Amino acid sequence: MKSQVRGGTRWKRFAVVMVPSVAATAAIGVGLAQGALAASFAISGQEFKVSTDKLEGTEFVQYGSVAKGKKLDGTPFGAPVAVSGFDTAKITNMCQSVVTPVPGLGDITLRLEAGTQGASDPDKRVDAKDLYLDVSYLEADAEFKQIDIGVAAGSLPKTPGGQGIQPNTQANENGFGQRADSVTLTKVHQKAWATTAATFKLPDLSLSLHRGTDKECFKG
Repeated sequence: MKSQVRGGTRWKRFAVVMVPSVAATAAIGVGLAQGALAASFAISGQEFKVSTDKLEGTEFVQYGSVAKGKKLDGTPFGAPVAVSGFDTAKITNMCQSVVTPVPGLGDITLRLEAGTQGASDPDKRVDAKDLYLDVSYLEADAEFKQIDIGVAAGSLPKTPGGQGIQPNTQANENGFGQRADSVTLTKVHQKAWATTAATFKLPDLSLSLHRGTDKECFKG
């Protein structure tokens, strides 16, 4: 980790979604014990992949929680997640994919793309407000501005009404969290269980279905 890089902190290949990992594990463990719930709805039993060229977010927060739902066979499950929240997010070249096994057809990949012209035209970027992601895996290059690590989750908002624990959800207010005034993530590969946003603008939206798994947003 390099400190004070253009007023922020840069982490090359940000492969662990919360740091330090021991604290993150403890936070998620406490969340499990107290029945923390990430998203404000029943989670689908299908994890999905998201890739982007760049995500620029403001009022970034992150804390441990649990996504609860049922698998495709109806079996209940609870998956530990790092909830990442942003007041605003601008996303360039977003891809989202999920694979569903279909009897008689095999695996079918649903692929969604948007903001593909965002690199050349800022008005063509995906635009989100009050965005929360229930993340199980993240790999990216990351640069944070004015980051605080080890904040109690219940104390995440820097200002009254600022970003904190997602409204209408539960998390351990004494658990590990981190926050930053802004963050830039590039070359993002992410796995998540849920996404919520107050608004989500998707320029040049394209949705397609494909047999097999070759059209996933990334491998692995």
